[in-house]
Amino acid sequence: MVPLLLVLLLALLLFGAGFAVKILWWVAVVVLVLWLVGFVARGTHSSGRRHRWYRW
Repeated sequence: MVPLLLVLLLALLLFGAGFAVKILWWVAVVVLVLWLVGFVARGTHSSGRRHRWYRW
């Protein structure tokens, strides 16, 4: 009985990890798209030079 419960627990854990990894991939894609949009749509200073859209 205990090995069966351990196998079921392992399957549940791996399913949860797979779902979390899939969600993290979607989050990474969204962040990449936002970064690219910010990189393309950055503004200009009054001197005409383009500046970074982030602070660091």
